[in-house]
Amino acid sequence: MNWITNTLGTSIGKKLFMAVTGLGFIGFLAGHLAGNLTIYGGKDAFNGYAEHLHALGPLLTVAEIGLLTFAAIHVGVGIYLFFQNYAARPVRYAVNKTGGGRTIGSQTMPYTGILILLFIIFHLLNFHFVDKTHTTIFEIVANAFANPIYVMIYVAAMIVVAVHVSHGFWSAFQTIGANHPKYMPIIQVVGIVFSILVGIGFGFIPIYVSILA
Repeated sequence: MNWITNTLGTSIGKKLFMAVTGLGFIGFLAGHLAGNLTIYGGKDAFNGYAEHLHALGPLLTVAEIGLLTFAAIHVGVGIYLFFQNYAARPVRYAVNKTGGGRTIGSQTMPYTGILILLFIIFHLLNFHFVDKTHTTIFEIVANAFANPIYVMIYVAAMIVVAVHVSHGFWSAFQTIGANHPKYMPIIQVVGIVFSILVGIGFGFIPIYVSILA
C-alpha cells in the first residue's frame, strides 16, 4: 500500500491515477451502453440482459466494488487537483481565451465531473436501489421515463457526460504517455467520436422509451 500513498503524494502520480480510473470508466461506459442498447430488441431482450448480469453473482459484486473504488479515487483526486490548481492561481485571467488547446471539455472538467457524480447517485436511487421483487427492470425503466422531467434530466446528464469524456478520453492517454505527434490527433478524434456515441447512445434511450410508454 505504500507505493499507492507515495504515488498519490506526487502531482504526476495523482494525474496518473486520474487517467487510469478515467479509462476504467470509459470502458464501463462502452460496456454499459452495449448492454443498454438491447432495449431496442424489446422488453424480453432487455430483461434477459439484466438477468444475465445478476446471474454473475459474486463477480458482479466485485465489479461494483471496483467501480466504487475507482469512483472514490477519481472524484477525490479530481477535487484535490482542482483546489490545488485554484490555490496556485486564485485570481482568474482578465481574458479567458480558448487558445492553447483549451476546449469546453477541458475548461469544465471539474464542474461536469461533479454533475456526473450527482447524476450517478440519482440514477442508482432510481434504478439500482429499488424494489425489484414484483417487477422487471424494463418496467422500472419504462415507469421512470414516463416522467418527462426524468427524461430531460437524463438527456441533459448525457450531454454533460459527452462533454466530460470528449476531453477526458485523450487527456487520459496523454497522461499515460501516448502523447505522440503521430498518434495523438487520432486519439483525439476517437475521443470525440466516442463521446458523441455515448451522448447519443445513452441520451436517445429515455426518449425512445418515453415514446413507447
